[in-house]
Amino acid sequence: MRIAAALLALPLIAAAPVPDWRPLDPANALVIDTTKGRVVVEMRPDFAPKAVERVTLLAREGVYDGLLFHRVIDGFVDQTGNPNNKDGGTSSHPDLAPEFSFRLPAGALTPVRQASDGVEGFVGASPVAGVGAEEAKRSPDGKLRAWGAYCPGTAGMGRQADPGTSNSEIFFMRGPSRRLDRDYTVWGQVVQGLDVVRAVAVGEPPATPDKMIRVRLAADLPAAEQPRLEILNEKGPAFAALVAKTRKVRGADFSVCDVQVPVRPAP
Repeated sequence: MRIAAALLALPLIAAAPVPDWRPLDPANALVIDTTKGRVVVEMRPDFAPKAVERVTLLAREGVYDGLLFHRVIDGFVDQTGNPNNKDGGTSSHPDLAPEFSFRLPAGALTPVRQASDGVEGFVGASPVAGVGAEEAKRSPDGKLRAWGAYCPGTAGMGRQADPGTSNSEIFFMRGPSRRLDRDYTVWGQVVQGLDVVRAVAVGEPPATPDKMIRVRLAADLPAAEQPRLEILNEKGPAFAALVAKTRKVRGADFSVCDVQVPVRPAP
């Protein structure tokens, strides 16, 4: 009885509130300095481990340094990453198998729009779509089958007609194009420099193409040179308020691509 009374007398410990901001992880951040400015991509090895491994390898080998944005379509995409600065070029490494979809543990996806046949939401700064609730319930491992949503700032792997031909080419979305969902591997999301992505010279090829001057993993930079950024935490109350505000403005047309995750310099 004395033990029970003592337990009852202990003050209740409230769960720690979810912080509204989280730091960018330098181990999964790609820093791309271009002729138009800097682009920082939050990479997603949980979506596409082989693609992230390849992009990181090519950056460390210096393959991406100096390559042109060889195909740029306004409102759609910036393509780069081929050593020959043309469509169809590859690195010295073998092609990659497609990573068009992935499985997420329960609670990994923060939903912003749900319907009987599917869900849309965020994992980190990346927009994601997934199967509906009924199919998710039937999952033997309790994980959600999902795929990256091609929204502004999404980073994907280029390929040829064969789905298994991703190699070195990468592209960045200037605008949304959901027809690419489940057809091209998503490996990250631009968290800084979407304005730079949209400023890259347009053309197929551009008359005066912009280029990637230098591409590096943030963790490989000296500490003083690493980008110090904070990203709005998709699990926090400020993110929920942002989604609610955006949904109210967009109404029935609301989709995951309408939400741009804010980023700020770390204090």
